[in-house]
Amino acid sequence: MNRSPVRPSPLFLALVAVTIAGAVLTAVSAPTLSSLLSPSIPYTLGLVLLVAGGWVVSLCLHEFGHAFVAFRGGDHETHLRGYLTLDPRRYTDPVLSIVLPLLFLALGGIPLPGGAVLINHHALRSRGIQSLVSLAGPAFNLLIGLLLTLAVAVVPMPAGLLVALTYLAFLQVFTFVLNILPVPGFDGYGVIAPHLSPQARAMGDKARMWAPLVLFAALFAIPGVSTALFRIGSGLFGLIGGNTDVALYGSILFRFWLK
Repeated sequence: MNRSPVRPSPLFLALVAVTIAGAVLTAVSAPTLSSLLSPSIPYTLGLVLLVAGGWVVSLCLHEFGHAFVAFRGGDHETHLRGYLTLDPRRYTDPVLSIVLPLLFLALGGIPLPGGAVLINHHALRSRGIQSLVSLAGPAFNLLIGLLLTLAVAVVPMPAGLLVALTYLAFLQVFTFVLNILPVPGFDGYGVIAPHLSPQARAMGDKARMWAPLVLFAALFAIPGVSTALFRIGSGLFGLIGGNTDVALYGSILFRFWLK
């Protein structure tokens, strides 16, 4: 019997355990809305563990989505490189993929750029599969956001856990919105790139290194850009049933050092 190439690593399972521990801590330390008006140290610790741990878990799932679709589409090197283990060390650069994104998150932003996987596009069977490989990562973020929002809506839970999960769900939806932008270096561009002319793809390849930096600079320096993306992300979050006000309150509680 053939063994499945998907084998979650112990490190990934440990990250899931840390995230669950954070969820439990938020639930037991802030059972009511009034207890969030002056959050305790255990609640703040639980919130940080849940959100930061949940984000790293989602990073692994995002990159796993790229790798798994590529594997099924013909690029079996993703298995050899360990991308199907969900081990964050396989996807990340310590600074660009962990430190910098968590710094963005701490400042109240979205934890990008995230990880990366090396795909052999020549091994993929069609241009359609190439597009699906790029789409799979952001699709995982949207799916996680949808499932978390659904859980908040249908499962009775303590107020502290509800706020934390809502904030994490909002981060997932907003990450989807940013990743799906048709900008070179982002997954949205990867979706359309296989269908562009060779000349257009060549221009996109040249812009791949600096285009994300220009976008990040615009997000921080041009209020209209960040406001527009926030409205799009909030609108999509509301469309799937999320509460943006609760998510923003979760963001405020997460950045406890700014109070």
